[in-house]
Amino acid sequence: MKSDIIVPVVENVFIVAIQDWSDDFQENCWYAYLLNATNEPLEMAMIVSRAYGLIDGEERNTMSLRHAFAKVETQTAIRIEFLENKVLELNNEFLLSYFLGNKMFDKKFIFNANSINVNAQIDLPVVNKLGIMVV
Repeated sequence: MKSDIIVPVVENVFIVAIQDWSDDFQENCWYAYLLNATNEPLEMAMIVSRAYGLIDGEERNTMSLRHAFAKVETQTAIRIEFLENKVLELNNEFLLSYFLGNKMFDKKFIFNANSINVNAQIDLPVVNKLGIMVV
C-alpha cells in the first residue's frame, strides 16, 4: 500500500536568506525568501516557520509564523519574513507546501544555528545576489 504512494521530489525551489537594506533599522538585515528557480509558477505556496534551540544554555522556541502566496512566478524570489539577529542563533525551520501543476509538493528546510552569516554566503540562482541556501 505505501509503495503505491508517489511522493514528488522538490527540485529547483529553495528557501534562502538574503541580506537587504532596511530603512527601518538603517542597516543590512537578513530576510528569508522563497526562490522559484523552476520554469513553472508555484501555486498556493504555504510556509510555516519557527526557530528553536539553545541560547546561553537555555532552550528557546519562537512562535510559528504562517505565510501564504497565491502564486510565485517562475524565476523569482518572494520575501517571506525578517530574521531578527537573536533568531539567527537558533535553528530556523521552514515547512513549505505548494502545488505545481496538479501535484502537491512539500519540503522542510532548516538553517542550522549560526549558519546564516556573511562568511557563508554563496551566489544564488535567479536573483543574482549573495545569500545562504538550504538544499
